[in-house]
Amino acid sequence: MRTLASELLTVDLVAEALTVHRKTVLRFIREGRLRGTKVGNQYRVLRSDLNAFAGAPEAPRSTTARVTSIIDIDDIDIAFLQRVSTVLMGAVNGSERPATPVSLDVAHDPLRQRVKVVVVASPGDTSMLLKLVEACLDSAR
Repeated sequence: MRTLASELLTVDLVAEALTVHRKTVLRFIREGRLRGTKVGNQYRVLRSDLNAFAGAPEAPRSTTARVTSIIDIDDIDIAFLQRVSTVLMGAVNGSERPATPVSLDVAHDPLRQRVKVVVVASPGDTSMLLKLVEACLDSAR
């Protein structure tokens, strides 16, 4: 998975990729020929902006599907809330992280003893997380 930090390039890296001097890159940015963003007192260039500037073909975009699921669970004690939260967060943040980004929120209403789990993920990752919730429910019965 690419992070924003890996997508932001320093002027030196851009100069190396274009085989020009770093001052030439700074001139391109000042002239508006290459889009750059000032971070602190240095410029950074998005990899996609460098590719567009250099005329490199865009990487093919893959079609992705995302699923939004809301799970409402009634009559929950604090032990179950802690167990389901730990299991789900472990699955999302563990050593075998999902291939695509996952958004996971667990909300607890202590007065009504309810838990609401909101999952936004790929269909496969959503399925895995739903099975984990089901396993937690089965163990609580």
